[in-house]
Amino acid sequence: MANLYPYIFSKDAKRQADFYAQALKGEVVNVQTFDQAPGSPPEIADKVMHLTLRIAGQTFFMADAVREPVHKGSNLNLVLEYKSEDEAREAFDGLSDGGNVLMPFEKVFWGAMFGRIEDQYGVTWQITTEHE
Repeated sequence: MANLYPYIFSKDAKRQADFYAQALKGEVVNVQTFDQAPGSPPEIADKVMHLTLRIAGQTFFMADAVREPVHKGSNLNLVLEYKSEDEAREAFDGLSDGGNVLMPFEKVFWGAMFGRIEDQYGVTWQITTEHE
């Protein structure tokens, strides 16, 4: 058995994580900066080396991208499935702030509530309820 953790590289991981924590009622659990790593160059000392974020019982990792530029991608979506419609709608609305709704949050043919959003950081989320 293994655990799978999404790892998001960002231009500003702390700011992005704080947005997710607020929008999705989560919490930033741990932040480590490069100044904590021996031998790190001083110009990246205040950058996030590793951040742990907990949302809806899930763990996400994040870091500032210091070696490569961050590009928006379309090959990955993060999916959060909730037991209740109210929780799912609240998450959808929170992530919509400053983002782009790709598919409105509504009842879909397979019986769940479902919607897709590209958040203000370019990450695509699918918010859904459990299938009936």
